[in-house]
Amino acid sequence: MRKCLNLGICLLMAVITTSAFAKEYPSRPITFMTMTQPGAQIDRLTRGLGQRMSKILGQPINVKNVTGSHGTVMATTLSRAKPDGYSIGVTSLTAYTYAPHHAKLTYKLENFDYLSLVALNSSGFISKTDKPWKTLKEAFAWHKNNNKAMVAMFHGADDRDAITRIAKKEGVKLSLIPSKGGPSVIKAVTGGHADVGYVGAILYKHVEAGSIKLIAAALGERLPPIPDVPTLREQGYDEQVEMIVALIAPKGLSKKSKAKLLAAADALAKDKETQEFITGNLLMRPVKWGEAHADKTVKELYKTFGAQAKM
Repeated sequence: MRKCLNLGICLLMAVITTSAFAKEYPSRPITFMTMTQPGAQIDRLTRGLGQRMSKILGQPINVKNVTGSHGTVMATTLSRAKPDGYSIGVTSLTAYTYAPHHAKLTYKLENFDYLSLVALNSSGFISKTDKPWKTLKEAFAWHKNNNKAMVAMFHGADDRDAITRIAKKEGVKLSLIPSKGGPSVIKAVTGGHADVGYVGAILYKHVEAGSIKLIAAALGERLPPIPDVPTLREQGYDEQVEMIVALIAPKGLSKKSKAKLLAAADALAKDKETQEFITGNLLMRPVKWGEAHADKTVKELYKTFGAQAKM
């Protein structure tokens, strides 16, 4: 009887110990989801952040590319994941702040925890080098004068809608092609399948190689590596397209797992090598990190895009 009792106590202690260890986060590999195909700038950012955060958290971080519908497919997948800290999105905010105002989706803004902004992807409209225009304004003028429809490849719903509004203003017919990320846009433009395309910071190496040219900076400022190309607003269009990238989790993370993720993000925000990787290697623009700023930014953008959708 005493042996059985001792055995029972040992088994109970083993179960309690195992249960306690199982609750420690993270105890297994984490998955970072991203909205773009492999090789795209946001994919490269995701993999770089994953490698660095893996060292902090002590677990491998795998990258899963979930493409389709300008990030909404990935957002839908993320919204259905368990809020256990093992499924994290590294993605543009537009699927959360812009898309809900223009499409029927199964998720809402409040279905996620916005852990931190991580980068602003330098972006702009591009054309093949041999096209007979230097700016987007000139591209529209050429198509209008030659009575031709412009074929444009878009990255997300926001840049698609921006160029649609511009085409309407210019009186030019537009033929739109969806993309799966920067590499597919570059391929379409250089292959002559699209007259113009919208793409992120991946554009720099192709501009340098001479296969494409930047015809409009999409941010509120010119792109420092190519300062002679005017912004959309400088070309007379009241438009600005910002590809803000953030760390996002399904709503409902435990306090402990969320605290560890936020601490890891804070460590990367303060790490000079990580910031050099983002701004120097990927040529993305720096942003303010932290949950409070991310939450504020998301709510402000959602409100702004909501008002815009009603116009």
